[in-house]
Amino acid sequence: MEKNEIVAILAHEMGHWKKKHILKMTVTSLLQTGFMFALLSLFIDNKGLFVAFSMDHVSVYAGLVFFGFLYSPISTLLSILTNSFSRKYEYEADAYAVASTGLGEELIMGLKKLCRANMANLTPHPLQVFLNYSHPPVVERIRAIRALR
Repeated sequence: MEKNEIVAILAHEMGHWKKKHILKMTVTSLLQTGFMFALLSLFIDNKGLFVAFSMDHVSVYAGLVFFGFLYSPISTLLSILTNSFSRKYEYEADAYAVASTGLGEELIMGLKKLCRANMANLTPHPLQVFLNYSHPPVVERIRAIRALR
């Protein structure tokens, strides 16, 4: 990358710090982990759950398997929520980088080079983005950066 592209990318990362995205996502992750362990404690030795699966005795191993099955949809819903915040934060960090450096085109070029190096999908299906992406597609980010002018 060129020097100004690196500066723009670093300004984007500083935007995450300045906008407290790192702190917010860390707290979110801690809350999500605490919620997961609280649910696990309810499932790990729940006699009613073992009866529902026709098991004669309570087993920690079976409790873990049951929890894995039952937590999976909850995890999917939580990841959709946290990914939506993460995508929002990416736009905010891009805006911070452009406002603080004035290097919008350089940020765009840096993003393009990162996408090429990582072989990113430039036009993912919107449902795939909604369900799984923590970052907006680069085409949308470029559009948003250019709209800042």
